[in-house]
Amino acid sequence: MKLKVPFKVNKTAQRDYITYAIVIVAYIVVQALVNTGNISSLMKGLLVPLCVYSVLAVSLNLTVGILGELSLGHAGFMCLGAFGGAFFSKCMVDVITVGWIRVSLAMIIGATLAGLFGFLIGMPVLRLKGDYLAIVTLGFGEIVKTVVNALYIGRDENGFHFSMKNTASLNMTENGKVILKGAQGITGTPKDATFTIGIILLLITLAVVLNLVRSRAGRAIMAIRDNRIAAESVGINITKYKLMAFTISAALAGAAGALYAHNINMLKAETSNFGYNMSINILVFVVLGGIGNIRGSIFGAVVLTLIPELLRSFDLDNLRMLIYAIVLILVMLFNWAPKFIEFRERVSVKVKSFLPKKGGN
Repeated sequence: MKLKVPFKVNKTAQRDYITYAIVIVAYIVVQALVNTGNISSLMKGLLVPLCVYSVLAVSLNLTVGILGELSLGHAGFMCLGAFGGAFFSKCMVDVITVGWIRVSLAMIIGATLAGLFGFLIGMPVLRLKGDYLAIVTLGFGEIVKTVVNALYIGRDENGFHFSMKNTASLNMTENGKVILKGAQGITGTPKDATFTIGIILLLITLAVVLNLVRSRAGRAIMAIRDNRIAAESVGINITKYKLMAFTISAALAGAAGALYAHNINMLKAETSNFGYNMSINILVFVVLGGIGNIRGSIFGAVVLTLIPELLRSFDLDNLRMLIYAIVLILVMLFNWAPKFIEFRERVSVKVKSFLPKKGGN
């Protein structure tokens, strides 16, 4: 008589499946609330940004948490993806009439553009360490924003026209249209972004990052993070794996930027959305959720995005940033303070003691 051995899933895979399940269940619950009219217009407007910031946080965690390198230029890759995707959709709005196809292609283009720049920037930059890498990536993000604000692109029957001066210097015919207007950005981008598309992008991002982390390449990347000299001594190609993680992180940020661009009518490269402040915000999401904790990145992005808006809705706008800072400090202490860590461990042990043991009746 043959005994059937049940299919076993290791704990690592179980955690990954739980992460996917949490995202899917959250989507189903939110969609049910939207369909029944039990969600406010404010919350509806935050659904796509929540997906965007979650993707940005997960992708940055690949560089900061898994690779162990501090990057402050993530908003620059987001900016490249946003303007690349918006430019494509603005040009193809009359050709591709199906919204979800258009935004999907725009996200692919945004990811490709950001990934290409991530590869080109990563080759020299990843040779630096610590603060130097952070400063260089920060400078890259500011350069991208400055160049976009100085660039004018138009299109007529003769093709595309480029200028760094003004719209008049494009020298287009009467039928020509200006697509990118320097500091005025791109206006009239189709609002094709939806919560469903955002969740699909988040699930794809999780699949890419989690599968990379659990793969042989992921183990090599984490070995480089833990001890560069030891990793190099056993034959791990340091440059190859660091560049792989950095490029994938940049590409995912570009896809998130393209989704962000298709959720607003006017896209401008400002400090608040594509500058230093945005890079720091994304880094705060990662630190709050736990460096190297992929599921925590989503938690950090959602909580820190919702808190300011919820406080504003409760007529606490004057105290909004103060309460936001207090909550941030408390959560950071809960995650990182030794006393809180010991408290969580004691609680975890007590909870496990009440659970039935395997093999028991």
